[in-house]
Amino acid sequence: MTSDLSLFSLILQASLVVQLVLLVLVLASITSWMMIFDRARVLTSARKKAAAFEERFWSGGDLSALYMDLSQGKQGEQGLASIFRAGFKEYVRLRKIEGNDLMAVLHGSERAMRVALSREVDRLETSLNFLATVGSTSPYIGLFGTVWGIMHAFHALGNVEQATLALVAPGISEALVATAIGLFAAIPAVIAYNRYSDQVERLSNRYEEFMEEFSSLLQRQGQA
Repeated sequence: MTSDLSLFSLILQASLVVQLVLLVLVLASITSWMMIFDRARVLTSARKKAAAFEERFWSGGDLSALYMDLSQGKQGEQGLASIFRAGFKEYVRLRKIEGNDLMAVLHGSERAMRVALSREVDRLETSLNFLATVGSTSPYIGLFGTVWGIMHAFHALGNVEQATLALVAPGISEALVATAIGLFAAIPAVIAYNRYSDQVERLSNRYEEFMEEFSSLLQRQGQA
């Protein structure tokens, strides 16, 4: 009995529909774990790059030199670096066109930074929708496999004269494996989604605070 109720044997003895459900859940779990590790790497890198750029930006160096350095590719154009470069580039361009209309220049620079911010947030949020989908749908997919497996097990009992627990237990057990695999796929995805969504929001707020401070700095520089 122990051998018959082992996980491997239960999967092999399951009906084709249950096996397909298990395959879908396993593939979803593997894919979600790949995305979890990838988002961990991306978000950790984003925080480190933000801290490094802020340290350099507020060190009192010349903004034009920093912009030229970024333009020449000596630093990666991601995160705050990308937002700064977009804003400063538009600021310099509009100063040549608008002249003394400082407000028009600042508004144009802020719009450019908003576009760069939107792109950065989209980059950080990549794969989060998939994690949310896996977390919300995997239990139901597993439940479908369980219901189908139980139906199949009870249908098989119709061919025997005397139904016993020993006859129905393997069928119900193999059906419940689908629910277990569904939860195994869903729980890490939900935890990762909630954790990474919070980190993306924190980074987004950090970027917006930098944009406001940078806009104030450009305003003071334009009035000087």
